[in-house]
Amino acid sequence: MGIDRRPLAIALMGPTASGKTATAIALARQLGGEIVSVDSALVYRGLDIGAAKPDAAERAQAPHHLLDLRDPWQTYSAAEFAVDARRAIDGIVARGRIPILAGGTGLYFRALLEGLSPMPPADETMRARLLAEIEQRGLAAMHAELAAVDPAAAARIHATDPQRIQRALEVYRLSGRPISQWQALPSSGRLPLRTLKLVLAPAARSVLHDRIERRFDLMLAQGFLDEVRALRALPQMAAVAAPLDLPAVRAVGYRQAWEFLDGQGSAAAFRERAIQATRQLAKRQLTWLRGELDARWFDPHVQSEALREAVSTFVERPVPCPGSV
Repeated sequence: MGIDRRPLAIALMGPTASGKTATAIALARQLGGEIVSVDSALVYRGLDIGAAKPDAAERAQAPHHLLDLRDPWQTYSAAEFAVDARRAIDGIVARGRIPILAGGTGLYFRALLEGLSPMPPADETMRARLLAEIEQRGLAAMHAELAAVDPAAAARIHATDPQRIQRALEVYRLSGRPISQWQALPSSGRLPLRTLKLVLAPAARSVLHDRIERRFDLMLAQGFLDEVRALRALPQMAAVAAPLDLPAVRAVGYRQAWEFLDGQGSAAAFRERAIQATRQLAKRQLTWLRGELDARWFDPHVQSEALREAVSTFVERPVPCPGSV
């Protein structure tokens, strides 16, 4: 077997609040790398505190890519992410540096690393028509229509997920072919890099739950609710008939904050709902990560030396210990 001479990349995965940002920055500095965010919330401008977006000091330590790509009233798909991420990775490799792919959005990782099945591109006219239908007829009726034309997709897509319902109906109306059939076609191709997959996850679920709670309280102290108030005050957001259906507002914590500012429940109840939603997100992320059979798992708090050895072996040179994060 010949030597694998493909460029290197490191995929740093993990549930929310597991320490990916700090580790990614440390590895980027030690390896001469650049960070590519693989996070569906960080693409939105204005989602900073509640999305734990790297701040100016963190961004100054290492180059970051795929942050602040869209306004919060816009949408952004996994297919768009894959195109943007590959373009960023091509530039990093051309500069002789190592891409550090860091985040917790499983669909984005799959689109980037494995490719997506071909299907009709987004059509703005059809999209606008469907959004108007959703507002007029309601999500339940639109999901029922999807179930009639594509039962397999409807079984996978929750009846309260407007973005995926809209996309599935868009594909069907544009092509006359169910999106589930398109998705069964061969993908566009894997990322042409030799990639080390690392999962950061505390061995004890209670540790992760504690980190989630402490981080959310820090977000509140940093002004998370003021951040959401500023989003609500944007004229473009005020013009949206159903803001809670926007992908940006559906991001964990933001939906709960939005509902609280709409007058739903007490401050204590809002805090509890947001923390619980974040824990549920972490559970879903961990479930997806267990399906990544070629990934290596590390507890970042107690296995920093083992993590260092794994990276050193992969890049074939000594790497300083990233440290506990």
